Amino acid sequence: MFRTLYRTVLGPDRTRVLAKVLGRFRVPAYAMLIIYALVWAIIGSVAYVDRALPPGAPDRGDGWWVLIFFVTLGSYVLLIRSPLYAWRLAAPGFFFISFIIEGDRAAPFQYWTAIPILIAVAAFYSRGIVVTVALITMAMVPFAEPQRAALAFYVPLIVAVVYLFGARGRAERELEEERSSKAALEERARIAREMHDVVAHHMSMVVVRCETAPYRLKGLNEEAEKEFAELGDAAREAISDMQRLLGVLRTNGAEPEREPQPGISRIPELARPGDEAEVDVDDVPEAVGLTAYRIVQEALTNATRHAPGSKASVHVHKNEGQLDVLVINTAGGPSMGGGSGQGLVGMRERVAVHGGTLTVKSTEDGGFMVRARIPLGDK
Repeated sequence: MFRTLYRTVLGPDRTRVLAKVLGRFRVPAYAMLIIYALVWAIIGSVAYVDRALPPGAPDRGDGWWVLIFFVTLGSYVLLIRSPLYAWRLAAPGFFFISFIIEGDRAAPFQYWTAIPILIAVAAFYSRGIVVTVALITMAMVPFAEPQRAALAFYVPLIVAVVYLFGARGRAERELEEERSSKAALEERARIAREMHDVVAHHMSMVVVRCETAPYRLKGLNEEAEKEFAELGDAAREAISDMQRLLGVLRTNGAEPEREPQPGISRIPELARPGDEAEVDVDDVPEAVGLTAYRIVQEALTNATRHAPGSKASVHVHKNEGQLDVLVINTAGGPSMGGGSGQGLVGMRERVAVHGGTLTVKSTEDGGFMVRARIPLGDK
């Protein structure tokens, strides 16, 4: 209970629900929200000024109208980022405003500005947060409007109706979040399996060099030979441990890969007929080369699936201590659908392993761009 209360009143809220729900229509929707807030901010400010001093008075207000204006407008600006943040400003703000705006003009201003924020909270948040918001709001109404205390009973009614209508949307968002989380975990396991081959290769080289050191380096004393032998044993043990870990990470029924992991030199092989592939670097760490290969592979697969008939250009080069991987495809035919929908998750996970960055966005001509910047130094 206390945790829910803390999350509701003080806890951080990173859920950008409006941006996700509105999608491509978010800009006009945000504009409508701001216009709505401006209208009611002006109405509330004018209502206060008209009641504070009679018409014709030399001083048209004591400054409280500024607070009314910015509380109203600020609540809706916060609504764009987080309905919960908007409610945190609106609840105490309108509670205070009710004491400085008296009479019949206060009620329509407060309720027409507060109800949309309450609806947004009820539509997008979990049951615990919604119930807490409803109870706090109900408790504030009788204090703010004693003559209209009965209106407090409309709060749970509105919240319950909106919460039930929003249940499906919340379930879909939770399912999508679970899918994304599962895809990220699966991709991390796949990355670990692929990285095993890269690390195992280097560890095998350590074993070979330790075992051949007494024959390659003349004049080694007994202590030095013993040191090389111990290092070789430790390296072999590390390889065995990695193989056991690899078995744990392998999904049920998955066969171990027999082929060497691809690298940066094989990126041109991914190009489709008509594509352009320019790779002007070949001396990168194996792990970085594998990541670059997988990013190009996924980007071209997505282009084939979602923009059939498109042409792509692949450019891989070094830039200020980073490997710059750029894949741009032109517009194509209608998407054929299919796929897991988690390809971008996989690319982000791979780039994150090296501490790099990934940029994905649509291009002005209707195509798509994928750009990864992968540090080449030690990470």
